Amino acid sequence: MSKNKNIIEGRILSFDESPFNKDFDVSSFKVDKKRIFIIDGIIDSIGPANINRHDFRDVEVADYGDHLISAGFVDAHVHYPQTAIIASWGKRLIDWLNVYTFPEEMRFQDLNYASEIAANYINFSLSNGTTTMASYCTIHPESVDAFFEAAAIRNMCVVAGKTCMDHNAPDDLCDTAQTAYDDSKALLERWHQKGRAHYAITPRFSPTSTPDQLSALGLLWSEFPECLMQTHLSEQVDEIDWVRKLFPKARDYLDTYETFGLLGERGVYGHAIHLETREIDRLSEVGASLIHCPTSNTFIGSGLFEMENLALRSVRLGLASDIGGGSSFSMLRTMASAYEVAQLRGFALHPAQLMWLATQGSAKALHLDDQIGNIAPGIAADLTVLNLSSTPVISQRSERANNVWEELFPTIMMGDDRAIAATYVAGKKI
Repeated sequence: MSKNKNIIEGRILSFDESPFNKDFDVSSFKVDKKRIFIIDGIIDSIGPANINRHDFRDVEVADYGDHLISAGFVDAHVHYPQTAIIASWGKRLIDWLNVYTFPEEMRFQDLNYASEIAANYINFSLSNGTTTMASYCTIHPESVDAFFEAAAIRNMCVVAGKTCMDHNAPDDLCDTAQTAYDDSKALLERWHQKGRAHYAITPRFSPTSTPDQLSALGLLWSEFPECLMQTHLSEQVDEIDWVRKLFPKARDYLDTYETFGLLGERGVYGHAIHLETREIDRLSEVGASLIHCPTSNTFIGSGLFEMENLALRSVRLGLASDIGGGSSFSMLRTMASAYEVAQLRGFALHPAQLMWLATQGSAKALHLDDQIGNIAPGIAADLTVLNLSSTPVISQRSERANNVWEELFPTIMMGDDRAIAATYVAGKKI
């Protein structure tokens, strides 16, 4: 049986280790022009630009010159059903949910509408170089089917799950403890690890689930421990106060999940801004993942993520746009916002750390780093090609760069979809 082969050439950015490691030496990091040899969508090998492998003798080379080739961006926390309401004016989180989010999510019982928005969201993301995302859907199974089907058409590696709520939400957006369990299990069995799809058990957050529903979802996770579990944690101060009133016996916000079996190594917790010491200790102890959503956190006024403190504790960290609370589909814009938030915390994130968070870091947070998030043999050829001179302003700055990081940083801070020269999914140019 013949195999599909292709070659992509350009300056390759990949990571052998995390730039958050204290021994990581950015001054010794070099980006050289190389060739990526791809067989059936998987990176077979990487070699010098002048290498001409015999088994790729008749294969055309896509040469991107001085463009920078990175692993495709991994957006570790999004709400694709909020695509149409992105950048809606609002006050606080609860107001934003009630005025915009919940009314829009009610529309997703219509499979045709869900399919339209899923296609729009994925196309917007791909045009910004994002090749994998972890998305919340709505309570409607149709919304999950629509998302996975849209991703499957494009052969994308994605994570998604039915959002579960049976409390403190509009009646038309509430399920029950039993239907949350039954629907989630049926969707999990239909989609998890079918092709490149991965299912995540998805309680929205503890204020919108009763103890019975949280317990039912904890039971489901114990039955399918290979799945991810995604939810929200400590996004806003008034949200935390609300949780304290709803769960008066809980030690803290995290305890409202741990009590019901929803804390574990494959747990993925979005925002996590206002954490208490005990919560950080437990998250670090179990190896859970925390996802930084900087454009959302500033847009809704949630607070400033403690990147340096959490990185020092070796907590798994990912980066996300949090569409549609987040105000941009671009992971470049998300990296720029993460840099600005860290500066307000007194910590200057290096460009290497920003790129790692948007690729390998997020892939590790989603336990998919053996499949995506880097450029290495055996990894899927999900790639983003960056033009580091995409606008006159960026070009005149990058021309003065002394190293690759100085050349890349203006694109991180000022780049948008114009900086995306090409996006590849499983070796295929999209």
